[in-house]
Order: sequence, then C-alpha cells, then structure tokens
Amino acid sequence: MVKVTVDGIPVEVAAGSSALQACEAAGKEIPRFCYHERLSVAGNCRMCMVEVSGGRKPVASCGFPINEGMQIFTDTEVVRRARRAVMEFLLINHPLDCPICDQGGECDLQDQAFGYGADHTRYHENKRAVTDKYLGPLVKTVMTRCIQCTRCIRFSTEIAGVPELGGISRGENLEITNYVEKALTSELSGNLIDICPVGALTSQPYAFTARSWELKRTDSIDVCDAVGTNIVMQARGAAVLRIVPRINDEVNEEWLADKGRFVVDGFRRRRLDRPWVRVDGRLQPASWQDAFATIATRLKDVPGQRIGAIAGDMCDAESMMALKDLMETLGSPNIDCRQDGAKYDTSRRDFYTFNTGIAGIQDADALLIVGAIPRQEAPVLNARIRKRYLAAGRGGFPIGMIGAPNADPTYAVDVLGQGPDALAALADGTHPFADVLAGAKKPMIIVGHGALTRPDGQAIARACWDLAAKVGAISPDWHGFNVLHTAASRVAGLDLGFLPGPQGRDVAGMLDGGVDVLWLLGADEFPTDRIGPETFVVYQGHHGDAGAARADVILPGTLYAEKPGTYTNTEGRVQEAFRAVMPPGDAREDWRILRAFSEVAGHKLPYDTLEALRARMVQASPVFGHAAWSRHGTSDTTAPDAGTVPVSDAPLRPVISDYYLTHAVCRASPTMETCSGIYVHPAIEAAE
Repeated sequence: MVKVTVDGIPVEVAAGSSALQACEAAGKEIPRFCYHERLSVAGNCRMCMVEVSGGRKPVASCGFPINEGMQIFTDTEVVRRARRAVMEFLLINHPLDCPICDQGGECDLQDQAFGYGADHTRYHENKRAVTDKYLGPLVKTVMTRCIQCTRCIRFSTEIAGVPELGGISRGENLEITNYVEKALTSELSGNLIDICPVGALTSQPYAFTARSWELKRTDSIDVCDAVGTNIVMQARGAAVLRIVPRINDEVNEEWLADKGRFVVDGFRRRRLDRPWVRVDGRLQPASWQDAFATIATRLKDVPGQRIGAIAGDMCDAESMMALKDLMETLGSPNIDCRQDGAKYDTSRRDFYTFNTGIAGIQDADALLIVGAIPRQEAPVLNARIRKRYLAAGRGGFPIGMIGAPNADPTYAVDVLGQGPDALAALADGTHPFADVLAGAKKPMIIVGHGALTRPDGQAIARACWDLAAKVGAISPDWHGFNVLHTAASRVAGLDLGFLPGPQGRDVAGMLDGGVDVLWLLGADEFPTDRIGPETFVVYQGHHGDAGAARADVILPGTLYAEKPGTYTNTEGRVQEAFRAVMPPGDAREDWRILRAFSEVAGHKLPYDTLEALRARMVQASPVFGHAAWSRHGTSDTTAPDAGTVPVSDAPLRPVISDYYLTHAVCRASPTMETCSGIYVHPAIEAAE
C-alpha cells in the first residue's frame, strides 16, 4: 500500500494505482470522459486534471501513477481553469442539441458542462459536422456529438473482442468509424450505449421514446440465458420501455447481452391476456372458471401415471414449485424441466452447477471447453473468459475447445477435436493439452449442453469429471468442474427436484404417448408436433408460441417483468426479481393460477401467500434460504453417474442455431427478428 494525501486527506491505496483512483479513495469526485474503470487508460479527454505537489502544470489523473507521500490537489484555481478550458474545447464543435438528444438527463457531458461550462462561446466559425455511421439495428449514431473519448473503440476491442471500431484521420478531423459500413457483430454491442459519455451512441429501438426522468426503475434478473445478469427495468405506465444492466461484480460486472437488453419490445406482442378453451377444434375465449372447469373435467378419472408436466426455460422457481406440488397431489411422477433432454446426475449439486463461480474464471490458469460456445450461450460469461485471457498475457491462459471448430470465441483457442474422442485422448494423456491441464494450478473445465443433450450426455459429464479430478481441478480450495446452462430456470428446477419421479416419464416419454393430459408451463422449446393427437394439453404462459398453438386450454401467465420471482443462475446463485409492471388483461402470476386451480380440482395447495410458497421452496431445497452464494471446493471426488448409454464418436453439436430467437419473447420481438435476419440468415444462405 502507498500513502498519499488528497486535499489534505491521508489515504492508502494499492501500489500502481493512479492519482484518480487515489482521489476517489479520498471521496473526491473527479470529472472524466475517456476514463472507465473496466477499460484501459487512454488519457484522451484531459478532463480529470489535478495538481500534484512539485509539478509544474496540471496532470491527467487517470494515467498519472502515485508515489509514496504524494500530495494531490483537486480543487485549486489552476485545476478549475484547466477543466474549464477542456470543456470549452469539447463544446466548440458539439451541436448542443440536448433538447432532442436521447442521452439528455443521463449525459456526462451535460452534467460536467453545468460545473465547468461557460454561458457563451468564443468560437464563431462554422462547426464541424461528421457523417453518421451505420452500426446495425441496435446502436444509433449521431457522430457530430462525439468527443473522441475512444471508450467505444476500447470496449469493442478489449471487452467484446470484436475490433470493428477505430479512428481515422488526426486532430480535428478524427472520426470514430467501423471502417467498412456494416452491422456490429458482437452480442454485447448494446453496452456501447451505456459507456458512451455523450449522445453519440444511443439505442436505436428506444430512440425518441421517453426521457430518463419519466421512467420508474425496478431491479430484476435477466432470464434470456442462465448467467443471471442483474438488470434494471425502466417502465412508464403499463409498459417496460428499456432494460439496462445493474452492477454486480460477481456475476455480470456492468455488462448486459444484447438479447436481454433489446428483447423488451417483445413483452407486449403476441401476448396471452385471457383464458382460451378449444371447442370443436377452435380456441374460444373463456372465463377463468370455465377454463378451470374444463381442465378439472378432463382430469377426472385420469390416473396420475397418465398426467405430465413440462416446465419451460424462463420459469421462476415459485411457479415450478407450485406445479410440482400440484402434480404430486394428482399422483403424477411425470414432471420434467429439461425441454432439451439434457442428462444430469442430480444426487449432488456440484454435478450440475458452475462451481468456480463466474468471477472464479479470473483465478483459473487453464481452461477446457467441452460442447459449449460461450459467446452465444452466455455472452457476458464469455466476456469474463476474454478478460482473463487478456490479463494473463500471451500464452498465460491456454484454452482448449472440443466441438464447434468454426466458432469465433473472441479469444485464441486450441481446437482439440470435434467429438468425445478428443476427451478420451486428454484422459489417457496422449493429447499435448493434457500436460497443459495437469501443469496448471487451477485448471477449469466447462461442460456445455452440446455435450449434455446427447443420449450419452451423462457419460460425457462423467468423463469430464474424471479428467477434472485427474488434473487437480477438484480440491478442497478449488472446484474446476463447471456446467454452463443455457436456460434460466434449469438450476432452480433441478434444485427443486422438478424431474421424473419413480417410474416417471421424462419429456421424450411424455411426448411419445406416455400421458393423456400434459401441462406445459411456458414450455415452447421442444417439438410440439410430437404430442399425441389424443393428448389433452394445458398451456400456461405469457406468449402465444408453439405450446399455445397446440393447447386445448390456455391459461395466461405473467412475464418475468410482471411478477416477483426467484431465479437461480448457472453457478447456483439464488437471486430475486421484482415486479416492474402489471400484467395485461386477465393474466395472473403463475403460482396463483396453479393455487386457484388446485382448489377447483379438489387438491388444494397448502399456501396462499408468496411468503408461504417461498417457505415451501426452502423446505424442498435449503439453498433457497441462503442469503448469499459462496464459492466452494470439495475433497469428495466421487464421480457422477455415467448413465446407461456409452460415449459415442458423434461430433458435438451447438445447441443454439440462432442466438436472437431462442425463446418465445425473442420470437415476438421485432428487434430480435431484425437481428436474426441480418446476422444469422445471411450466414446460413452463404453456407448453403
């Protein structure tokens, strides 16, 4: 630690810190534009000027290293004059169009201009105008507002790993551009909007929709993947208008994937807002009483072995708990939360969670990815891998990948093979990368659903576990066996035991004529055409998608923005989301629908409040009662069950074919449909 003095306040900061960081440690707010805590230091804007004792002129604090005993002054007349001069320079060519700028009310330049700007300009020449750049359907540009802070360039290069932005020309003629006019290809491109300190980069779908001070803010959790990104939903009236990330250093830092950010325009489209009952082959609007009565009548005299339930990928833990309890009262062992048919050993929690934690990626010194493409399945987690890769330097963090040889993960990888044979070569030590894993102090293995959704998924998981134990990735202080999930509901469903009971059927068994009544809780990501024609289908959900089209009764549920709910991310972290808006029409919270129906069916569930239901969740799985998540190791290297299907030689296939259309809300979103047409379909046509 180094001792310095800031405006007479003694502070201790880590060696190698900058003067700006020392000032912030002392509680001083330093204005800045180019500096960002998670990006490299550029020192472009010069707004963060401070005085240092013994210096002849003010220095840019963001790039000035501290020394023992240094005295820093943040509010002298020299500093104020320097900042006013920088502000005048930045505003010379700025269009001053705050009244029509979407950044108004959230603009760093606007805020600092109040403190350091002048009430008139000394510049009377024509202002410079810059042509707007096309960056795709998500990010809107007004480049005349750009102050060349280069945050966007550094983000795209360092965090996103897609270096598509840069600068051309010099001095007053400098322009930020994408060189070749095309859409940005990063799944994290929306974060450019957040890091831009002015209104040069704004949200295209949100353009001219609302002002920031008009919006009500609600903390929530993104359910478009299994990362559990912390978000803020911003609503006006009955509609959520914008989603932005919320800082959580352990999960998402301050980033948000594009799908979770821009899917918001699909919230109100194709919604189910009233019950429906199929009469004479056609769905007809109905009352809640009629819908419940129809289901209860159909369930009458149907044995429990012929009733089944499937939970979708976006379900909250409360609704799955209520549906599980309902099925138990009906005598049904046929429940499943694995629409994709993934295979897990659920006898221990560390067999199906990301045990190192997402933040633990930064401690690993070697990585093996099996059957996963993190860039598409979990873009925010992929950014964490890239961060570790860059921090380690060239060769410091070796990464091997099995499967997806044509993927571009945004960091250098050694493609070890396409199938499980490469995994076998690592296990017997014949592959050179085996020595890399064995020589690492904290090796990590990520197992994706490209491996787990195969018939031999359990056998592959067992092989990965055995390899992890062999190379020292499982120890009392480090647990390097990680499962990367793609569904937000999956870990909570596994924790609650939403799986087939004794003699129970899984999804495949239920679809192949195994049940007479099938309850779909937001389940759309499976081939609904496999449901038998005689099967009575109840669909409970929020969007009219594949499951609703096959349903005999539709019960309108709520979206994650319309209810309080509990979600468990891929690392097993339990997080709570809150209601941002009320649901449309007659839609109701899913657990309340199940509770109300249970009374009509004569199998009343034993809870009437959300608190009582959550107490029932804790009873079913104590993890829901833990206040905080903590990383853990284990000395128990007992391997998971390998299943009954041996490992085959078939290559591993990715589980996501279209990143932008992975669930019902995405398919209802015009923005996601546009992105799919730009990014995915041209690639498919070229491949054909």
